[in-house]
Amino acid sequence: MDNNINNNDFNNNEGFEQGEYHFTYADFNQPEPKKNKTPFWKKPAAMIAGVIVAGMLSGFAGSAIANSVTGGSTTIFEGDRPSSVINTASVDTGKQMTAAEVYAANVNSTVGITTQVTTNYWGYTTTAAAAGSGFILSSDGYILTNFHVIESASAIKVTLYNGDSYDASLVGYDESNDIAVLKIDAEDLTPVVLGDSDNLNVGDEVIAIGNPLGELTFSLTSGSVSALDREITLSSSVTMNLIQTDCAINSGNSGGALFNLYGEVIGITNAKYSGSGSSSEASIDNIGFAIPINSVRSIVESIIEKGYVAKPYIGVMVGDVSEESVNYGLPEGAAVVSVTEGGPAASAGLQANDIITAVNGEKISGKSDLSSAIASCSAGDKLTLTVYRQGETLTVTVEVGEQKTAAIANSQTQQQTQPQQPQGGTFGFGN
Repeated sequence: MDNNINNNDFNNNEGFEQGEYHFTYADFNQPEPKKNKTPFWKKPAAMIAGVIVAGMLSGFAGSAIANSVTGGSTTIFEGDRPSSVINTASVDTGKQMTAAEVYAANVNSTVGITTQVTTNYWGYTTTAAAAGSGFILSSDGYILTNFHVIESASAIKVTLYNGDSYDASLVGYDESNDIAVLKIDAEDLTPVVLGDSDNLNVGDEVIAIGNPLGELTFSLTSGSVSALDREITLSSSVTMNLIQTDCAINSGNSGGALFNLYGEVIGITNAKYSGSGSSSEASIDNIGFAIPINSVRSIVESIIEKGYVAKPYIGVMVGDVSEESVNYGLPEGAAVVSVTEGGPAASAGLQANDIITAVNGEKISGKSDLSSAIASCSAGDKLTLTVYRQGETLTVTVEVGEQKTAAIANSQTQQQTQPQQPQGGTFGFGN
């Protein structure tokens, strides 16, 4: 039986077969990922159960550069855009509220997102609509949603609770974390208050506000945190560590906020399990997921302030040590597949085939733990790694670097209306 994760934008293809669980893709004509049929014993590194990039060096130009040669001279054009500043304001969120009070305090911060997606089939251009959710980050019109909600969109429209609609420009996105930042030309909006997703426990009550099915706008669903740090692989083959909740999450809820009972945003709803079971099969109900707000907050700020995505990295590709290898005496940890030449890990002396077993004295079980440890750092921080190498245990100190990537692809930029220059705004952060 196939179990798969469903990205919750409105324009999903259904087409289930009886008795099977399927992933319904968010975008159009996206093929299902090919399965790797390579036998275990033929893999080049048998001890690796799965591989991720914990941080690879990538080139990024901070300014747009073009050359124009006339009469033997060369002109370099350097981009000049005003920098944005995000001011933070502390908000007293010490009082626990009822679900009705959380809804009343935040429904005006929730938005509906409608996109137009233009595709070309055999020379014929067709346009289809898709819908999702989002929430207001700042009073001057910055909005956060999922990347898969606006992916390939030729036009984006944002609708507020009072019925006002605005054309939105795409400020930037990070596909690997399924987030996108939009901007609308509006003032005096009601922003949400961002909370601390690390301060969550299984069993905590949570509330989702969004637009299920794209029609039942500004709906509230409530439930609890079912699990934390749940490792989920989405249709794009991207693996994310998400909050699991039994709040009802449906198509159209993607990009909406997940609130705690203090009225703080602690997650962004983005996926769910779904099934088409027959009467003899148990159906899947209320297994939804949300992106922890702490895991993307610095990325969102980087997109707004700097115009690019800045992430901490050490420059290694790692995988999990397989259970078979552990049974043969290798320790659990993150096995180094390769080291980026010139990167922080290489400078610190880390080598391929090393196994990282602890970070700053805390034992790690695999690649996910290492990625989480790196993600919690800032550029310039130092990590003390305990490393197993050919029967010996070593200590390696790595200074965390910063990986910069463009926040918006050229082709995506051209599809949008002319982006507005960010002017800065104020986020509310709960105490």
